[in-house]
Amino acid sequence: MKIRFRHVLEIRGKTWTLSGHYRKNWESELQVKVWQVEAAVKLIDEGNTIPFIARYRKEATGSLNDEVLRNLDERLRYLRNLEEKKEQVISSIREQEKLTPELERQIQAAATLVAVEDLYRPYRPKRRTRATIAKEKGLEPLADLILLQQIKGSVLDAARDYISEEKGVATAEEAVEGAKDILAERISDNAEYRTYIRNTTMSQGSLQSVAKDEKAESVYEMYYQYEETIKKTAGHRILALNRGEKEKFLTVKVLAPVEQIIRFLEKKVIAKDNPNTTPVLQEVVADSYDRLIAPAIEREIRNDLTEKAEDGAIKVFGKNLEQLLMQPPIVGRVVMGWDPAFRTGCKLAVVDETGKVLDTVVIYPTAPQNKVEEAKVILKKMIKKYNVSLISVGNGTASRESEQIIVDLLKELQQPVQYIIVNEAGASVYSASKLATEEFPQFDVGQRSAVSIARRLQDPLSELVKIDPKSIGVGQYQHDMNQKHLSEALTGVVETAVNRVGVDLNTASASLLEYISGITKTIAKNIVTYREENGAFTSRNQLLKVAKLGPKAYEQCAGFMRIQGGRNPLDGTSVHPESYEAARKLLDRLGYDVAELAHGGIKGIGKKVTGYKKLAEELGIGEITLQDIVKELEKPARDPRDEMPKPILRTDVLDMKDLQPGMVLKGTVRNVIDFGAFVDIGVHQDGLVHISQMSEKFIKHPLEAVSVGDIVEVKVISVDVAKKRIALTMKL
Repeated sequence: MKIRFRHVLEIRGKTWTLSGHYRKNWESELQVKVWQVEAAVKLIDEGNTIPFIARYRKEATGSLNDEVLRNLDERLRYLRNLEEKKEQVISSIREQEKLTPELERQIQAAATLVAVEDLYRPYRPKRRTRATIAKEKGLEPLADLILLQQIKGSVLDAARDYISEEKGVATAEEAVEGAKDILAERISDNAEYRTYIRNTTMSQGSLQSVAKDEKAESVYEMYYQYEETIKKTAGHRILALNRGEKEKFLTVKVLAPVEQIIRFLEKKVIAKDNPNTTPVLQEVVADSYDRLIAPAIEREIRNDLTEKAEDGAIKVFGKNLEQLLMQPPIVGRVVMGWDPAFRTGCKLAVVDETGKVLDTVVIYPTAPQNKVEEAKVILKKMIKKYNVSLISVGNGTASRESEQIIVDLLKELQQPVQYIIVNEAGASVYSASKLATEEFPQFDVGQRSAVSIARRLQDPLSELVKIDPKSIGVGQYQHDMNQKHLSEALTGVVETAVNRVGVDLNTASASLLEYISGITKTIAKNIVTYREENGAFTSRNQLLKVAKLGPKAYEQCAGFMRIQGGRNPLDGTSVHPESYEAARKLLDRLGYDVAELAHGGIKGIGKKVTGYKKLAEELGIGEITLQDIVKELEKPARDPRDEMPKPILRTDVLDMKDLQPGMVLKGTVRNVIDFGAFVDIGVHQDGLVHISQMSEKFIKHPLEAVSVGDIVEVKVISVDVAKKRIALTMKL
């Protein structure tokens, strides 16, 4: 469900209502009812978290999902900031005794912060400008006189009355120039003019970039002579232009329809055909636009384009991150984590089925040491000793060389061992973090990194939450964008994923627990401390004994915490404690015992429930809640990751030079960007499927066709060994 919360909600103090003007659009185009929005806003204001509302308050909101609720929450904050800004502006203008009923009405009606700023511009306290200096010299009456356009003689003659040695106006020419500065600023401060110029430039203007040095080699060469209309410029190109400009390869400009804008301003300013004042006002208009308006509008448009491009990139990043976090765990396998390197050697770590580290070692099979045979001896011993069945190899430096050694080794082994290349982005960030130091104080950064590479295969979610989401490497231009906005969005994605899966209260780390609804970092640490001091939790109710975890936090978090083998079998499900009584009554009515849940759920319970509406009323709960309880009783604590595509495990390797156009291969989508997707096909270099090669039908964005982690069949189009580029198609 896609929602744009623009011009939708109006604030009246703390009460939020929907404007009648937008009611029709809201209901017909967005498929979201007014009551749903109002209910969601109320729940957010009451301090409920998004995951909690999405999962346990479906009746209230009509089952609005996490994404819609987060969009609404964001819009809510924007509108409240807007309302606050309006109050500040009105108060400031009122203090200046310049507030008129019409101006107040315009400010109250403004739908964006930009519109409020435009209206406030003439009244905002300014630094000393050419216009303010001219006003100090007493030249405002002359400016008014010129603007009236009724001067019979020359403007210079009229200006002689304003020559004043005392005020620093030596000549009539100086007086006219000062008056022109005042008028230029007035035109620049006019909200109507700015709105027209901004909209016209956005709709008819273009972006142009040229090279600072055409001979310089860079990744920005396609932008060395580039021009495109603003409204057609894709977000990823905006971000590329920004980076090229920042790195001093490009000069980027906004080209506006200047003649049209000047004609508009002249029509607005020049009301009479006066040969004495018209030339002066034409000069004023040109100066106002060139010196004051155009640079500001260019900044605003570039900022607006960047903001929208960043929003788009953040959404793509979020979708990619979500898919990565939701990759299915590989359970029941002893895994060897392999952090590849050249000079410093490859760091290995063996972890058992539960993620416990059994052994670590450093080998030197890669350049410059090239101790391949020695490394193989060590590897064979470790694989045999710990019964390793899977090797998880990081995709960083020396990954290809390591992969070749592993493939050669596998041919020499008696027992079946597979390997997989994993995205090691963020492993080095984690290994040097305070958290990693606390977790493995006896290990160096290389060993910690190898452990992370092994564990992110066993349980991607539990391991990846330890890493700053920005460092996980499934986005584009993440270091160039608003870091606060990026962090908030990605934290929301992680929070959604963790709560969707749920956590085992007795095994979850503090890093995982802090993403649970209602749990702060401090409370997460307190839960682990309580567990260490008092032993395993046997009941969800015990959470209330944890320091700083009060009734509200308990309400928000309890449903997402699981206890296996506890006193109450319902504690091992996603049924919320507030619904335990209803769940027990349901089981009694259908002839089941709650203890049966401990044996993997009650199969076929859903078929026994008829007339959900009536039964829900009798049990004192909502119909949707009843449906969720029944699903959960049938399959307790079901893991949504089980439905995701399983990773491809390999025993052999392809080289780029082995690839031929027309080859059909199976691969894993590693990253999705605005213009395509990168697919791991078992070669060291990921191949690119351009958006035009994804589907026979037209798609606006690659995410319509693929997601990170998807297993796809692709055909090789071309291979450029020198540039390390592989072009792929999904049109088989």
